[in-house]
Amino acid sequence: MSSSNTHTSTIGAIGAPSRRNTELALLVFAVVIPVFAYANVGLSIGGELPSGMLGYGLGLGLLAGVAHLVVRKFARYADPLLLPLATLLNGLGLVLIWRLDQSPRLKQRAESAFGSYSPDAPKQLLYSAIAIAMFVGVLMLLKDHRILQRYTYISMAVALVLLIIPMFFPAVNGAKIWINLGGFTIQPGEFAKIIIAIFFSGYLMVKRDALALASRRFMGIYLPRGRDLGPIITIWALSLLILVFETDLGTSLLFFGMFVVMLYVATERTSWIVFGLVMSAAGAVGVATFEPHVQSRVTAWLDPFDCYQSDVTGACQQIADGLMSFGAGGTLGAGLGQGNSDLIGFAANADFILTTVGEELGLAGMMAMLLLYGLIVERGLRTALAARDPFGKLLAAGLSGAFAIQVFVVAGGVLGLIPLTGMTMPFLAYGGSSVLANWVLIAILIRISDTARRPAPAPAPTSDAEMTQVVRP
Repeated sequence: MSSSNTHTSTIGAIGAPSRRNTELALLVFAVVIPVFAYANVGLSIGGELPSGMLGYGLGLGLLAGVAHLVVRKFARYADPLLLPLATLLNGLGLVLIWRLDQSPRLKQRAESAFGSYSPDAPKQLLYSAIAIAMFVGVLMLLKDHRILQRYTYISMAVALVLLIIPMFFPAVNGAKIWINLGGFTIQPGEFAKIIIAIFFSGYLMVKRDALALASRRFMGIYLPRGRDLGPIITIWALSLLILVFETDLGTSLLFFGMFVVMLYVATERTSWIVFGLVMSAAGAVGVATFEPHVQSRVTAWLDPFDCYQSDVTGACQQIADGLMSFGAGGTLGAGLGQGNSDLIGFAANADFILTTVGEELGLAGMMAMLLLYGLIVERGLRTALAARDPFGKLLAAGLSGAFAIQVFVVAGGVLGLIPLTGMTMPFLAYGGSSVLANWVLIAILIRISDTARRPAPAPAPTSDAEMTQVVRP
C-alpha cells in the first residue's frame, strides 16, 4: 500500500539545485580579484609586491571559506550570488583602505592632529572577521525568518532607542550619529535600519489591506484616507526630528525612504510614492531654512567651487575635490595607487572612498562598482518576489530598498547629485558599524532566499490516494 501511494502522488518535491558549487566558484573569483588589486597597488606605490599580500589573501580566503561552509550547512538552497558579491566588495574595500593608509599626506595630517598615526586596514580586517562571525551566528540561530515577526513592536522600541541615543553624545563633524563607549565608537543607525525593517514588515503585513483598499480616487491618483495617513505622518515627523536634533540628513532619508518603498510594495499604490516624495522634499526644505549644518551642506551642494575658500566646515572643499578626482580619472582611471584622492582628507576612506575608485579606476571602474551594488539589490528583490510568505516578501524588499537607498545617498552626495549626508558606502568604506550591519543584512537575505528556493516537501500519503492513482493498461 505504501509503495502504491508513493508512486501515485500528483504533487512531488521540486528538485531545485542548491547552487553551492556555483557559489564556491564565484567566491574564488571574489577572493582572487582583491588579491590582484592588492598586488597592483603595492607595485604601483613601492615597485614591489606588498609584504602583507599573502596574509591578506589567506585571511580573506579563510573568512570567505568559513562563510561558504556555514551557508552550505545551514542555508543549502540560498541565493548563490549574495555571498560572493558581499565578499568581493568587502575585499576591494580593504584594498582601497590599505591604499589610502600608504598616503604620506594622510599620515602627516594624522600625526599633526593626533600626535600619532594608526593604519585603518588592519582594523577593518578585524571588523570584517567579527562581521563574518555575526553572519555565521545569524544563519545558525535564525532557522526561520518568520520568527522575527513575533518581535514587531519590540523591534520598533529598540530601533527608536538606537536612533535617539546619539542625541546625548557630542557631535562628530557636525552630526550626532555616533556613541562613544570606552574608547569604541558605534553608529547605531546602521543597525537601526535592519531592526526597523523588521518592524515595518510586521506592521504592514497586518495593515496593508486597509492601506491598499480604503482610498479615494482624485485626479487619477488614489488618495489614502485621513486616518490611514497616520503611520506615514508619524514616520515623516520622526525623520524630521532625527534631522533636527542629530543633524543627520542621511539617516533621516534612509529611514523615511525605506518606509515609503515598503508601503508601495505592500499596497501597490503609486499615491504613497507621491506623498512620500512631497513630504520628504517639504521637510528637507523646511529644516534647511533654519538648521546651519544642513544649510552648509546645501550651499556646498549648489556650488562647491564658489565657497571653496570661504567655507569653514570643509564641505565645499570635500565636494569640489571629489568632483576634480572624478574628472582626473577620466574613462579608464589613473591606475590603482596613482591618484590623489587622499587630498580630500579625513573622509577619504569613509563616504569619499568612491573618489578613489573614480580617479584610479575611472568611469569604467565606477560603473563596475555600482553594478556590484546593483546586483545585490537585484538579488534581494528577486528573493522578495520568490518568498512564499508576505512577511518574508516585505522584509527582503525593505532590506534591499534600504541597501539601495544608502548606496544612492552616499554616491549621490559624492557625485554632487544631492547634498552630502555623511553616511558610509556599504562594505567599501572604513567603519566597524557599517561592515557589521551590512553582513547581518546579507545573512538575513540569505536566510529568506533559502526558504524561498527550498523545494516544497512531498505531500503526506492520504487515504484518498487510491482514488487518484493512474492505472496503466
